[in-house]
Formats: sequence, C-alpha cells, structure tokens
Amino acid sequence: MDKNIRKEVEDMLLSKYESLYRLAYSYAGNEADALDIIQESAYRAMLNCGSVKRTEYIGTWIYRIVVNTATDMLRKKKRTVSVEIIEEQGCEDRISDQDLRKAVKALDENDKTILFLKFCEDLTFSEIAEVTGENENTVKTRYYRLMGRLRNKLDG
Repeated sequence: MDKNIRKEVEDMLLSKYESLYRLAYSYAGNEADALDIIQESAYRAMLNCGSVKRTEYIGTWIYRIVVNTATDMLRKKKRTVSVEIIEEQGCEDRISDQDLRKAVKALDENDKTILFLKFCEDLTFSEIAEVTGENENTVKTRYYRLMGRLRNKLDG
C-alpha cells in the first residue's frame, strides 16, 4: 500500500471531521450513533485506502463511505431514523425558516443526502454523484425536482 495515499486519507479524515460528523448525524439523528458511524467509516477508509486510484477523489470517496456506513448501520438496527439538518453544526444560517425545516424533514433519505451535500457541504453535482453512486445528470435532475417540490410546498 502506498504510504502517501494512506497519509492523504488520514489527513482528509482529520480535516473533514466536522463535515463527516454532520453527514453521519443527519442519518443517525443522535450523537452516539453518529460517532459510531464516523468511527466505522474511518476504519473502513483506512482499511481500504489501497484501493484509491486517484488522490483527487479521496474526499468524495470518504463521503461515500460515510453514507454507505450510515445506511448499513441504520439497516442493521432495523428502525427508521428521521434525518435532520444539524442546526448547531453550521447549517442553521442556511435553513432558518421553520416551514422549510419541516419540508426538508419530510424528504426521503436520498433527497436529504443530495440537499445536505449541496447546501451544507458545498459539493458540486459531480462530487455528489460520486458520493451517492448516481449519474451526475440524475443528481442534477433530482436536485432541481427537489427544489421545485420544496418551492411549491412553501408557496402553497
């Protein structure tokens, strides 16, 4: 395994910790589960860092690991967990209206992930596509439909 890639993965995990935690928390809904997701994700990233071919994709690769780990852990718990945008962790200024918060809370997990990665993590459509494992055009379409549905819900 290339020690440079291992070091870059480690550095990315440390530098993106808060963002990764917010993403994990958005799936888990509580601190304990979010920390478990982050710990397991970091373990998986370090274990599989040898599979990284291009270092410029390490960040989105790690986001994808967090999404997959969160999904796996929630599936194992066999319970439905509502996903919320974390107010105290930096997204409150972007989603301040109560009606908007309720509308976002009612979205399905995939739409929440796209919304979270776009607005809270400022990822590009290409990066979101890589994280979610979807085609970039699919992500764009889902995003614009999602924004239209939110707009209609808030206007109506």
